[in-house]
Amino acid sequence: MAGNDEQKPSEDPTDDLATSQHSITAGGRALEYTATTGRIVLRQEKHTDGAFDGNVAKAEVFLTAYTLDGADPARRPVTFAFNGGPGSASVWLHLGLLGPRRVVSGDVGAMTPPPYELVDNAETLLAESDLVFIDPVSTGFSRAVKGGKPEEFHGFAADIEYISEVIRLWTSRNDRWMSPKFIAGESYGTTRGVAIAERLQSKYGMYFNGLMLISTALDFNALDFSEGNELPYALFLPTYAAIAHYHGLHGSRPLSEVVAEAVEFANRDYLWALVQGSRLSTADRQSIVDRTAALTGLSTDYVDAVNFRIEHIRFFTELLRSRRLTVGRIDGRFTGWEADYGREHFSHDPSISAITGPYASALNHYLRGELGYANDLPYEVLSSRVQPWSYKDFENAHVTTADKLSSAMRANPHLRVHIAAGYHDGATPFAGSDHVVAHLAIPAELGANIDLAYYEAGHMMYIHEPSRLQQSADLARFIRTSSNR
Repeated sequence: MAGNDEQKPSEDPTDDLATSQHSITAGGRALEYTATTGRIVLRQEKHTDGAFDGNVAKAEVFLTAYTLDGADPARRPVTFAFNGGPGSASVWLHLGLLGPRRVVSGDVGAMTPPPYELVDNAETLLAESDLVFIDPVSTGFSRAVKGGKPEEFHGFAADIEYISEVIRLWTSRNDRWMSPKFIAGESYGTTRGVAIAERLQSKYGMYFNGLMLISTALDFNALDFSEGNELPYALFLPTYAAIAHYHGLHGSRPLSEVVAEAVEFANRDYLWALVQGSRLSTADRQSIVDRTAALTGLSTDYVDAVNFRIEHIRFFTELLRSRRLTVGRIDGRFTGWEADYGREHFSHDPSISAITGPYASALNHYLRGELGYANDLPYEVLSSRVQPWSYKDFENAHVTTADKLSSAMRANPHLRVHIAAGYHDGATPFAGSDHVVAHLAIPAELGANIDLAYYEAGHMMYIHEPSRLQQSADLARFIRTSSNR
């Protein structure tokens, strides 16, 4: 029974799915669809002293699936979607971009006050593809089984293994092996999504038609401001310039012009200067300081003081200090307040603070009030329970799944990849996506399988209404052109 998380010691958990029927007008036509939401029991083969003990329940994984009524499974695409974190539920992609219902959250400077509103999403990807939203263990309503150890799921390798199994199970139980198949991941969900596609392809022969990678985090070397790693400073600088532009620090210059200048500077003179160290002449150093300050909107004194190496949280805290404001990491268009404007690192991300309320409230209402699923557990939108996240597979190496993407594309030359990036995303900078694509170990002819889209917004670019409309159209087009049907 949905909502009953307590289980007798001898009781084996069972799926608690709720099914409901709905309709929507999207993509220019009326769609009748079935929503199935709830927790499925994930099992693992167990052996003791070489003897098979059966499939033992390990976790109850929450998902929400939307399937078009009366569609031919052999021709109807299906998309498996999740967000990242690690520790994020799939609510953002679900109610912000892809699902048949969406929350009206407002945008920077005009956020919707509580209570919030859910409306039909006329641009839902359901017009092109069935949708399955998956919440990783310890997020949403997903949990380890009673007596199980949640930390066994809180790591790179385990995460890839069990979510791959969820996708395999859903595909098999719903007879969708012959359907065109896609993965949509956001942020760490792109790390996860690429590795899952490679695992299912190599282990079970489940080949995907396409990957939709939103705000990519495929190579952490491009994101990690660690001692001796100069790369992130260069890859974040164009994002800093875009954020400075948004807040009026580039006058009347168009964003495209500012970004182009910043990319060229970051890729050439700035990156060269970073690797020079003490070999940089006084004159060259001053030139780099001046140009960095002009592009980022920071003072020359500040840029000089940090040796022109601008760490991202420091940037968000410093940029508008004179206005007594901080800017968002997830979305640099947002601003927030602090109790102490002398601090070096802001105390919270104002963009996350702005959007969490609408999404959490809408999801909790939607599941009970519209989809008929009740559970007394708290729905974990952004969970700290997954920390510390284990990267033990990358001991003495940086985290990357770019190699897995290359491997999957080489083995499956029909695999297409769509990458979406926001100019104001201070968590996964757009130049980082460009860098990863340029360094994929694939033959030149497979480069045509990759398309990149840029939006004048942040990490969840669909919060910005013009970007949401454009992104919805871009993803629909990607599904149509990649389904081969």
